[in-house]
Amino acid sequence: MSALPAVPREDALADAPVDATLPPSARAQITIRGLSKTFGDAPLYEGFDLDIPRRAITSIFGPNGCGKSTLINMVAGLMPFDRGEVLFDGKTLRQTTIGYVFQNYRDALFPWRRAIDNIRYPLKLAGRSKVEVERRIEQLVASFQPTFDLNRYPYELSGGQQQLVSIMRALAPEPEVLFLDEPFSALDYEMTLFIRDRLQQVFIETGTTMVLVSHDLDEAVWLADTIVLLTRRPTRVAELMRFDAPRPRDIGTLTDAGFTVAKAHALSVFQREVRKAEGAPR
Repeated sequence: MSALPAVPREDALADAPVDATLPPSARAQITIRGLSKTFGDAPLYEGFDLDIPRRAITSIFGPNGCGKSTLINMVAGLMPFDRGEVLFDGKTLRQTTIGYVFQNYRDALFPWRRAIDNIRYPLKLAGRSKVEVERRIEQLVASFQPTFDLNRYPYELSGGQQQLVSIMRALAPEPEVLFLDEPFSALDYEMTLFIRDRLQQVFIETGTTMVLVSHDLDEAVWLADTIVLLTRRPTRVAELMRFDAPRPRDIGTLTDAGFTVAKAHALSVFQREVRKAEGAPR
């Protein structure tokens, strides 16, 4: 097991100038070029470039207010950007199937639909046959093994159960990319461990590209193959890190030497960027 602060050169060196144009990568699932976003007269992103690798979990981590959620919202088409280009395997967003798991699970589910019907919804929207829908539901139930009745309504479920339903719904159409915006921030520790483990298992089974925003450094490193460390605004890539611990990872990974080194390095980059901005307008 190893944890490398720098990624291989074909993935863009972590110690390369972060404003330099990233080289094309055959492994890139998402290509972001020249992305710019301004709120009022305050630029958040200016000419931002990033390659997100395919068949990998990428976590986004950085100082508060640097625009982590804004970044994935722009990439996922939930928020417009001022300039730039985002491509998925060379395709536009309209040509790509994505899934999105929101931080606020209580507002993300349809309260008038049972949990099982929330999960079925994107499949029916896509015009899948009844047989296809039920086959996919069976696959998701086998993968996530929910211990509660999916025929209940969202308001009858706990927060963790609602978020599990949200994740199953996002994965139902078998997306090419799954975006997760702080999906565990409102969950208790037991449910967080369970859902993290289930997500990892789905990734091992399917290789679905996942992009995770997190405020929890342990979580950001433990789940990810690549960690994107961001600066304060105007936001750039401070460093790209690789964490190549073998999967499946478990609770023991958190005390492994490789994890400890990776987390310490990420923390040092984070603190460096915070110190740079001390005294500067935020």
